Amino acid sequence: MSNIKRVVLAYSGGLDTSVILKWLQDVYQCEVVTFTADIGQGEELEPARKKALQLGIKKEHIFIEDLREEFVRDFVFPMFRANALYEGEYLLGTSIARPLIAKNLVECAKKTKADAISHGATGKGNDQVRFELGAYALMPGIQVIAPWREWDLLSRDKLLAYADKHKIPVDFKKRKGAGAPYSMDANLLHISYEGGILEDPNFSPEESMWRLTVSPEKAPAKPEIVELEYAKGDIVAINGKKLSPAKVLMELNRLGGKHGVGRLDLVENRFVGMKSRGCYETPGGTIMWKAHRAIEALTLDREVVALKDDLMPRYARMVYNGFWFSPERKLLQTLIDESQKPVNGTVQVKLFKGNVIVVGRSSKKDSLFDMKISTFDDDGGAYNQADAAGFIKLNALRLRIAAKKGRQ
Repeated sequence: MSNIKRVVLAYSGGLDTSVILKWLQDVYQCEVVTFTADIGQGEELEPARKKALQLGIKKEHIFIEDLREEFVRDFVFPMFRANALYEGEYLLGTSIARPLIAKNLVECAKKTKADAISHGATGKGNDQVRFELGAYALMPGIQVIAPWREWDLLSRDKLLAYADKHKIPVDFKKRKGAGAPYSMDANLLHISYEGGILEDPNFSPEESMWRLTVSPEKAPAKPEIVELEYAKGDIVAINGKKLSPAKVLMELNRLGGKHGVGRLDLVENRFVGMKSRGCYETPGGTIMWKAHRAIEALTLDREVVALKDDLMPRYARMVYNGFWFSPERKLLQTLIDESQKPVNGTVQVKLFKGNVIVVGRSSKKDSLFDMKISTFDDDGGAYNQADAAGFIKLNALRLRIAAKKGRQ
């Protein structure tokens, strides 16, 4: 332990990471640098600075960075170009934030000449894997301290007792047990809820749990049409108004939340081997996913779409399991980004009581939809229907040969 002189801690200012801060000072006898990322979690971050100062952290060793634009531009948007869904449902809201935090922890470690990084992820979850795979990929020699894999403070009561002993400020609600009866993780893409009362997969969460979305039953009785403009697979404008990546997602969260879009209750398979129940709110992401599929259907070749669909589950597992900085993910991303060059145009979606319904799509330069050929009316010779007979017979040839051999 003595070889670690300085460590960068991923710090939120909450109970867990505040206890970790003091524990690092006591157990490792090292200097602590705090790094706090604003990725759109919707919390005031200055209290984290104040608490770090109270715990003896030097002013110049407290870093609070606004990463919202980088998060959406360099992580969320590339993932949505892939139409990534983990196990067919999860839009990877927590997973995609971890490599960004790992990247910035490493950059902070380099800047401050730290020997190690530390995080508050438990030894049971996926986040420990995501943080550490990212860190090792970017700084192979970095050391990682994961207190939850080392200490015996394995309950809320023990954490509070440690906080009391070391005079660590604790939120009154945490002390009285009046906080949320589950764990929450928020960023600009989603909010996740897990643990506590949600550990019973048959327990139905109360309506008051959901924070980003209204209940679909209480959503407006009148649908709302939203137009999204795409350039190379990314949304660049909403209803004709140009917006930055982060503001695109913020506006879609507002619109989707208003109409009850994006709730998910899921039992998923963690990378570490166990099943986990999580509830997620991803209003903006749900709209983005649906609309992106629609503009791709109009502008991409059939086999390109099929290839992307074949690769998507593997890409999603890479993100979920923490391999964002792996050569295989980068290779797939290059292919995916190349496919997005013609993904330009507009999509109209109808938002109504939890639903996202595509009602229109257009692309002046890149649409592969040829109305002259597709029409059921007289096409003026654009398509010779007699050609279909040979096409069908060639595709039936192997079936006919097998049938003659009695293989039916």
